[in-house]
Amino acid sequence: MKKIYLHVLFMYFGILSTYAQTKPEPARVDSSRYQSRKLKIDEINLVSAYYHQNGNNSAVTGGIGTEKLSDFANTIDLQVSKFNKRGKKNTFLFELGVDHYTSASSDKIDPSTISSASSADTRIYPSLNWTHSNEETGNSFGFTGSYSTEFDYQSLGAAFNLTRLSKDKNTQFDFKLQAFLDQWTVILPIELRTGNTGGRKEEQYDTAPRNSFSASFSLAQVINQKFQASLILEPSYQKGLLATKYQRDYFTDGSLRAETLPDKRYKLPIGLRMNYFLDDRFVIRTFYRYYMDNWGIKAHTAELEIPVKINSFFSVSPFYRYNNQTGTKYFAPYGQHLPSEQYFTSDYDLSTLTSDFYGAGIRFAPPKGVFGWQRLNMLELRYGHYSRSTSLVSNIVSLNLKFK
Repeated sequence: MKKIYLHVLFMYFGILSTYAQTKPEPARVDSSRYQSRKLKIDEINLVSAYYHQNGNNSAVTGGIGTEKLSDFANTIDLQVSKFNKRGKKNTFLFELGVDHYTSASSDKIDPSTISSASSADTRIYPSLNWTHSNEETGNSFGFTGSYSTEFDYQSLGAAFNLTRLSKDKNTQFDFKLQAFLDQWTVILPIELRTGNTGGRKEEQYDTAPRNSFSASFSLAQVINQKFQASLILEPSYQKGLLATKYQRDYFTDGSLRAETLPDKRYKLPIGLRMNYFLDDRFVIRTFYRYYMDNWGIKAHTAELEIPVKINSFFSVSPFYRYNNQTGTKYFAPYGQHLPSEQYFTSDYDLSTLTSDFYGAGIRFAPPKGVFGWQRLNMLELRYGHYSRSTSLVSNIVSLNLKFK
């Protein structure tokens, strides 16, 4: 039942896999330059992240109460590849993620219990990607299948990705289509349930679908030797149960209902990324995103990161991100919803707010391997602190180990 609508965790816990750039040779070259068609391990990534938050606007209890939550997330991905008879590369990326969280606010779904099943949960999410690429042109395409399961939902996902490069390799177009077919368990607050016999094992819950479809268009351009820019467009559409039914809403007449939101949602984020290579030691990375949806939410996000290369294998990357959001028209604080409203939420993730996120990362990639272990190619440690105007604060630390 985890409910973390924070971009912080996802921004930190993304793994960027890089493909080996071995150039395939034509079939007529001598055997000494022959590309092996055996399956080869390119790299293995291990990522662990610990996230902790606290606040006083829990949506489970109507916009008041503790938001204390801790999450320990672990991901391992294994990338292998082989060349076919035509010299084209097939890359397989298998990823397995396991998250475990504890949540004081989710435990308030049924406050009569000392510690209910909703106070902690584990999410498991494997995925497999196959990409077919031409190392000479840089063009590629691929498919991904994924699955995710938790106490109150299961999800099946599928995706298609396409990359095209210009002949001079200065322009790159990336396209991706994704679909997630989710099945949610409809869990109501304890006081809104009917036919409850009082025995937790006898409780039966209905289920409801939530389907999400998205596309991503990215156009990257090398302007000159020091300046690169990319434009990103990511429209998406959701249909189904979009409200979190175990979240309470209180009205001006003293009544109580479960959160109710429209069953359709359109989202349109537009982003611009610009990187400037100041010299051999400094890189200036900037990102801006504008977001809007049909629920009335609008947001501006600006991000700045300046990696500093201390030497050839050690770098430090301080970063800062600012977000300004105009909330949905369906939001109101505790006890301020009108009984005549059709849709309503007291989830402060959907409210008008501002937030700051700052921290730094260190990256260590010596030529002889980390701590002298040749196979351990890279170690990266990152820390971030997040705060927003609704009083929620959080901290996250992550460790990334890359083996090649």
